[in-house]
Amino acid sequence: MELKDRIKQKADELYRRFGIKSVTMDEIASQMGVSKKTIYHCFSDKKELVDEVIADLLKFNKNFCRESRSNAENAVHEIYLALESTKVMFDNMNASILHDIEKGHPATFAKFIEFKYNFLFDIMKQNIERGKKEQLYRAEIDSDVLARVRLETMMLPFKEEIFPKTQFSLGYLHHQLMEFFLYGMVTPKGQKLIAKYQKEILKKQVQ
Repeated sequence: MELKDRIKQKADELYRRFGIKSVTMDEIASQMGVSKKTIYHCFSDKKELVDEVIADLLKFNKNFCRESRSNAENAVHEIYLALESTKVMFDNMNASILHDIEKGHPATFAKFIEFKYNFLFDIMKQNIERGKKEQLYRAEIDSDVLARVRLETMMLPFKEEIFPKTQFSLGYLHHQLMEFFLYGMVTPKGQKLIAKYQKEILKKQVQ
């Protein structure tokens, strides 16, 4: 792995654990056992490093969303594949990370907003349309409205005034909110699939 990639990997690890604001370039250098000059040889400043780390994270999310859609047996299965893929990532992520980006890195936050309201919105709307065609989601629901609602509920776990990080993990909250959302959309046929995938998850957890 190239030095630049190793720096991004270490920065990503520290940002997830402690948030972006509290992690300095000095700390990243110290954790890697290199000089700060080495870090600045690869990145002009912290803003550039943060921007590249978040860009990689958004790219990763795009890829696994597409993979989940391609590999899923049906629309409900697509949701559970995504939940399984993101569990470790969310369980190890500091809830302040979005707030830190919004307040301290506006250009990077703008990229996240574009990702949210374009790519994620399309993925969610397509999933809802798929579920309606498969008769797993209720035919009368408005795909455009529900996709927008889901986008906003996805952000709720990051609001520490609602869900203090000392009481809840992001992974747990993400799972709870997604199932709450799913139950509001599914038909009886879809409910049976939720029960099926819940059992499969529990089976994996006890193995």
